[in-house]
Amino acid sequence: MTKRDKKDLSVTNSLQPTRRDRFLPAELLGISIGLGVFVGLIVLIATREFILAAVALGVAFILSLVLMALFALAFKPTAAEVEDIHEQDVEAREKAAEKSADTAASEADDSRGDAPEEDRPTGH
Repeated sequence: MTKRDKKDLSVTNSLQPTRRDRFLPAELLGISIGLGVFVGLIVLIATREFILAAVALGVAFILSLVLMALFALAFKPTAAEVEDIHEQDVEAREKAAEKSADTAASEADDSRGDAPEEDRPTGH
């Protein structure tokens, strides 16, 4: 059990994503689809060529999706998000330290073996 699991419920509930946070990807997709359809219809009405309209729709969709995702990433995290990121970093460092300590302990046990040195296989 980690320190994050032992936190007070009011703290862990505040770290849960809100409905707005959960639906942000769907919102970005919806806006991108809408923009792509709009551009596709404008090109279709102007040129009356379905292939050109489909290409314009695809380009507008992908371009708008990438740009809106980049703009969404540009926002600064809230204080709760920053705290959560720091806690995850500390937990990762602790796990790495425990793993390296276990590895060092097992290597020390291997080097203290009872077999003579010449009986051990050697690496190339």
